[in-house]
Amino acid sequence: MTYLEIGDWSHMQAAAQKVRNAVFIQEQGISPEDEWDADDATALHAVLFDAEGEPLGNARLLPTSANVAKVGRMAVLKEARGQGYGARLLKALLLEARRCGHQEVRLSAQLTAEQFYALHGFTAIGEPFVEVGIAHVEMRLMLKSLDIVA
Repeated sequence: MTYLEIGDWSHMQAAAQKVRNAVFIQEQGISPEDEWDADDATALHAVLFDAEGEPLGNARLLPTSANVAKVGRMAVLKEARGQGYGARLLKALLLEARRCGHQEVRLSAQLTAEQFYALHGFTAIGEPFVEVGIAHVEMRLMLKSLDIVA
């Protein structure tokens, strides 16, 4: 059994940092200076927990304009992948974006995750680029064309 919580940085920081440290810093080798930024303070954070309250995955949602939000820092612990947790996190943030009146959601997907986001309706825009030493592609989703079921 798992459960998902959504909240601000002051409430979600410890759990989100645990996942992001494991996935981005330890597993992928991203420097802590590149991982932590001021956007955490203004983002809405979603964290998925196991039955014992241990975090399994997280993501954040940032408003970039009145109509556009950005999903970022999405990660699921290596041992918890392949169980639909990423989809649950993504859907929760898409519902939040719609609730807040955003019409579009964008993200910078690692190329290894591009297919995952495409399965959820995102389309690539522009050419791949390298960020923090990892190939990414910008993707977007128009919320009005999507039927989101929690």
